[in-house]
Amino acid sequence: MTTLLLLTFAVGYLSIAFEHQIHLNKTAPALLTGVLCWTILAMNGNPAITQQLGHHLTGIAEILFFLLGAMTIVELVDAHDGFRVVTDRITIGNTRVLLWIVGALAFVLSALLDNLTASIVMISILRKVVKDDARRLPYAGLVVIAANAGGAWSPIGDVTTTMLWIGGQVTAVNIMKTLILPSLVCLLVPLLVMSFRIRPEPLRMEVPAEPLSGQSRLMFWLGVLGLTFVPVFKTLTHLPPYMGILLVLGVVWVASEIIHHEKDDEEKKPFTVAHALSRIDASSVLFFLGILLAIASLESVGVLQALAHYMDETIGNRDLIVMAIGAASAVVDNVPLVAATMGMYPLDRFPADDKIWEFIAYCAGTGGSMLIIGSAAGVAVMGMEKIDFMWYLRRMGWLALLGYVAGAITYLMTFHLFRPE
Repeated sequence: MTTLLLLTFAVGYLSIAFEHQIHLNKTAPALLTGVLCWTILAMNGNPAITQQLGHHLTGIAEILFFLLGAMTIVELVDAHDGFRVVTDRITIGNTRVLLWIVGALAFVLSALLDNLTASIVMISILRKVVKDDARRLPYAGLVVIAANAGGAWSPIGDVTTTMLWIGGQVTAVNIMKTLILPSLVCLLVPLLVMSFRIRPEPLRMEVPAEPLSGQSRLMFWLGVLGLTFVPVFKTLTHLPPYMGILLVLGVVWVASEIIHHEKDDEEKKPFTVAHALSRIDASSVLFFLGILLAIASLESVGVLQALAHYMDETIGNRDLIVMAIGAASAVVDNVPLVAATMGMYPLDRFPADDKIWEFIAYCAGTGGSMLIIGSAAGVAVMGMEKIDFMWYLRRMGWLALLGYVAGAITYLMTFHLFRPE
């Protein structure tokens, strides 16, 4: 039974990893793998299978509700042109200054929103400033590195950090405090190298045709402040994070309804939650559902715990294990990798805010920058800017690797200096 389970999971995982080669959206094999893995367990005659599935589904649902709420809030803000609050304030001096502005903005926005949204916003900004597609590519590559680095230290900035936060492996304040410096180093190293390699040339920003409206400002600040309030809500109430995100969604929803209450249904449609839900990446949510179900099936039969024991026995050094997981996230999706580690290392042995969870959050969040297909931000930028895989590998991959290693060393040094084991 275990052999068949592992074989099914392996085939599904390979289908996900090579989705571009086989031209099959990764959501389909993820859902098939999740259902088939649990079907194999059920056919084995386990009488407690329904209770085990229900136990895992509770945790999975918390992640999915959180992602749905956050994605809907972002779409509502975007529908009201709320992100112009950021884009309209940018004044550019030259190409080198733009490089630092792009890096800083992507880093901050990904921590406040998420790395995928931050990447899309930053590419929209770049298109207004750098008209030439070829000259825009290095900036687009930097966006991937900066967005992933910025998302890693925030509980709402990267889906893997969010998973660890919701799962109880990390707490919001601690993860921000411990990872902000390594994440910053992860960005600064490639940014400094690029600064010396780029030739300063004057640039001029387009002046917006229409002034920014008050409703755009209102929706932007409601969305951003609401998202940053979610960790505070969890700390104050001890309720799961998805309750906080649903509260914020309700507030933003009410504000949108009040703003457009005088419009008829057709005029109001682009600003409704129903329309925002139609624009979110629903296939990503279903992908998370499928892959988390598949990982949960392996955890139920003890495969992940056995894998953790094997790596501890053969590799020994957990820091190297975690760095290898981060490097692997550049090739395969970081969501199943982090989900697997959550099952490999139980909370009773590795409690909340243990070193391993902090380091996993950093490595899994930033390791994907080494390849353009290694993160949601990278895939989004690749699609928007038509970035060639090999171009990114030659021009940006080594910079991302430098940043990844530098940030990992920074984390390990600060940990051993201030919190020796």
